Amino acid sequence: MAMAVAQHRESSSGSNINKHLDNGKYVRYTAEQVEALERVYAECPKPSSLRRQQLIRECPILSNIEPKQIKVWFQNRRCRDKQKTEASRLQTVNRKLNAMNKLLMEENDRLQKQVSQLVNENGYMKQQLHTASTNDASCDSVVTTPSHSLKDANNPAGLLSIAEGTLKEFLSKATGTAVDWVQMPGMKPGPDSVGIFAISQSCSGVAARACGLVSLEPTKIAEILKDQPSWFRDCRNLEVFTMFRAGNGGTIELIYTQMFAPTTLAPARDFWTLRYTTTLENGSLVVCERSLSGSGAGPNAAAAAQFVRAEMLPSGYLIRSCEGGGSIVHIVDHLNLEAWSVPEVLRPLYESSKVVAQKMTIAALRYVRQIAQETSGEVVYGPGRQPAVLRTFSQRLSRGFNDAINGFNDDGWSIMNCDGAEDVIIAINSNKSLNSTPNPVNALPLLGGVLCAKASMLIQNVSPAVLIRFLREHRSEWADFNVDAYSAASLKAGSYAYPGMRPTRFTGSQIIMPLGHTIEHEELLEVVRLEGHSFAEDNAFLSRDIHLLQLCSGIDENAVGGCSELLFAPINEMFPDDAPLLPSGFRVIPLDTKSSDTQDSLATNRTLDLTSSLEPGPATNHIAVDAPSCPNIRSVLTIAFQFPFDSNLEDNVANMAHQYVRSIISSVQRIAIAISPSGLIPAVGPKQSPSSPEALTLAHWICRSYSYHFGAELLRPERPVGDSLLKNLWQHQDAILCCSLKSLPVMIFANQAGLDMLETTLMALQDITLDKIFDETGRKTLCSDFAKLMQEGLAYLPAGICMSTMGRHVSYEQAVAWKVLEADESTVHCLAFSFVNWSFV
Repeated sequence: MAMAVAQHRESSSGSNINKHLDNGKYVRYTAEQVEALERVYAECPKPSSLRRQQLIRECPILSNIEPKQIKVWFQNRRCRDKQKTEASRLQTVNRKLNAMNKLLMEENDRLQKQVSQLVNENGYMKQQLHTASTNDASCDSVVTTPSHSLKDANNPAGLLSIAEGTLKEFLSKATGTAVDWVQMPGMKPGPDSVGIFAISQSCSGVAARACGLVSLEPTKIAEILKDQPSWFRDCRNLEVFTMFRAGNGGTIELIYTQMFAPTTLAPARDFWTLRYTTTLENGSLVVCERSLSGSGAGPNAAAAAQFVRAEMLPSGYLIRSCEGGGSIVHIVDHLNLEAWSVPEVLRPLYESSKVVAQKMTIAALRYVRQIAQETSGEVVYGPGRQPAVLRTFSQRLSRGFNDAINGFNDDGWSIMNCDGAEDVIIAINSNKSLNSTPNPVNALPLLGGVLCAKASMLIQNVSPAVLIRFLREHRSEWADFNVDAYSAASLKAGSYAYPGMRPTRFTGSQIIMPLGHTIEHEELLEVVRLEGHSFAEDNAFLSRDIHLLQLCSGIDENAVGGCSELLFAPINEMFPDDAPLLPSGFRVIPLDTKSSDTQDSLATNRTLDLTSSLEPGPATNHIAVDAPSCPNIRSVLTIAFQFPFDSNLEDNVANMAHQYVRSIISSVQRIAIAISPSGLIPAVGPKQSPSSPEALTLAHWICRSYSYHFGAELLRPERPVGDSLLKNLWQHQDAILCCSLKSLPVMIFANQAGLDMLETTLMALQDITLDKIFDETGRKTLCSDFAKLMQEGLAYLPAGICMSTMGRHVSYEQAVAWKVLEADESTVHCLAFSFVNWSFV
């Protein structure tokens, strides 16, 4: 003990000495040596860097220090960095937890007030019922409600009075008991939840409420939420007609807003509202809004001719800053969508508070959280386009599809003809062209215009998510490659021709390459490559590949979403940021929402699903799992396909579009019947044959064959069995791939690391051949070792480079290959590859 104290005093007596512990002994460094080591560490933090070794050798002041001691110093330095990072992360998590705890306490207080109010109302109702027999007049007085007289909206004083009343009513909904809120079905609060969501149980109109924590300042959140077209896909236009300052420092705006209709069966909605932005005494920022008057008011009656005037009851955003950063956001949406003006079958969409919550309230909170995580760096994106660019592509696809469905006259659309038997509408827009991009290099020549064939129909007994997932994964079941080729030709100058003049054969290969997704994966942006070849002999070897930019949403049944969509537009292979887009696709909206009990039972029975069928099949395991949950689902399916045309080919393109959409309607109806629980085509279900084993069986074969050939265990340290074996293989750090033994080997399985390495999905994996994942050197090495692999059952491949489906290079230190044997240990089922320590170059 005395020696340790003496060492401490000796080391602390000099200010130019730094000491580190090495095997229980203190190693002392001078200040100059520490400064040199810090410079080396700052330039080369990785321990195995050759550059670090070179810098150490080039630094004379470090020459008298043993390499082992330098290594220990770097290890200690790296540990300190990790400790700082972890401490900072824990502080951030602690701040968030404190804020969430405060939010939950406020929510608990609000619920207690609501309970007290319900108890009082219950007692009052009992008293009224007791005295009803003696005083009938009292009943009349109960149901009589005073009429609400709207303040004068023609002068600033009247507008300020309306604004103050709107603020009071909004706050009573956001934090009070003005609305009887109940928990949103399917949304369970917890540590991983986006926020707390509720819908109205009994009130005029439809209402939804959300509150959550967002890591942004209140002013930034208000700025984002007020720009409604940037996050609300149904918002066509928002125009501020008047803005002036209120006497209390707030801002009053008169706003005209137009909303898209989700189907072709009902007109769109518009709003004429007052928006009031102010700061409360406690520092909270409020943005509240309400309708000013009925259908007669607005900026321009002619512009609103295609709209039904809806009413916005007091709604808005309450934003409060938190200690340590971030904000607590309360969102309330309360609307009267005038459901009387839509067909009977569609009224559930306009009378459901859950639909409002899904499309507006939850979408708003998710969007600001997405921006916050991207700003703080919590979401790490790979190299390529920035998140803002990807969001812009998603918004353009959605907006272009909504434009086609609604076909507003002021955009230049007019009805060409309507097939009454099948309700296929042909609309034409001669004013619309694809040369409106800011970059003239990517501008297209002026065309005759754009033609749209669209229709809506009712489908039953099939989950919207299942249907959209099937349409996405099995494009050949409904699409015509020649029509896709015609649409893709619109991106090339001078190549417009009627389909059939250049016939093309679709090879059946569809490769889906992911571009990005939202934080909860409820929306996927991807590029789809369709491989095709010309029928003409002189162009037999000329590639006719087609590329589509595709937006897919609502394919997870457990996720809460307003609808399921598959939207796509042809793009050229260069894919510039300002690429012209002409979206087409499908939208499926459920009319009868599923109960939370059904959701809970579905989630309880769900198991890990690595692959539904290890060889391409007409359906996936999701269909078999989810089928019992959707026996009485009714949904409305909206289809819209857009085609550019030359003025000389207008009639030909119209006939083609009409026939094409009619064929798609027939295909979708056949698919819906096939994948429904009471389907008439049982062959569409997942394959159950020895040549296509379930994932658990294949995982067992992979691990057992590895042990047989290499004499070691693939999964360490223990030998898992059953579902745990499948889970461990799926989560293995090495990229494990399996390919078939056909003349052209194709991938049939990959674990999560393998999918990440190839940058693909489990379904798109089945379109990747073995030769495509290796570079030229790798293919030569594989060919030279293939005979040995087939003879001895295993092979070691040296370090090399492989290619992802996005064209990125992936390096690996070593790869091993082995034959996967079936249960009889003599039949070879497939070949397996394991890529060790892979990383993107």
